[in-house]
Amino acid sequence: MGRAGDVSPVAIHSHRPMPLPGRNHRPKAPVIHFAPARNPLFDPLQYLPILLFLGVALALSTAFVVLPIIVGRLTGAHKPSPEKLSEYECGFPAFEDPRSQFDVRFYLVAILFIVFDLEAAFIYPWAVSVFKFGGWASWTAWIAMMVFIGELALGLVYAWKKGALEWE
Repeated sequence: MGRAGDVSPVAIHSHRPMPLPGRNHRPKAPVIHFAPARNPLFDPLQYLPILLFLGVALALSTAFVVLPIIVGRLTGAHKPSPEKLSEYECGFPAFEDPRSQFDVRFYLVAILFIVFDLEAAFIYPWAVSVFKFGGWASWTAWIAMMVFIGELALGLVYAWKKGALEWE
């Protein structure tokens, strides 16, 4: 034995002795195992979390649709009657045909409400954070919001002049 850590090949493979070099001895070629080539652009294992999420979402949405139908069938809630089929809205039965046309002012008031409600929804976060930018960015944001408010004010004046805010 030599120094500590020196290991002879015979000691490593004690079950088969090393062949001595001679005329008939040829070293064996190393066996190379090739793994299947993987495309670095498409690795299906990267999509496994997405597929699991979609599977769970599909299962839950199907359960939320199908289970109430099954429970309704089993409890007898599917049996129609005149009381169940009657229209009931706002605490009293409907008196008019539900397919009647509404006055266009209902829609106009709803659209105006949405426009000015969105204005308030945009102005509050802007007002809280506009002067945190500092420098020219604050003034640019302030000018942009004043242009936005000016456009909404022009829209309000136009609706007011057309009589959209008056109710008869």
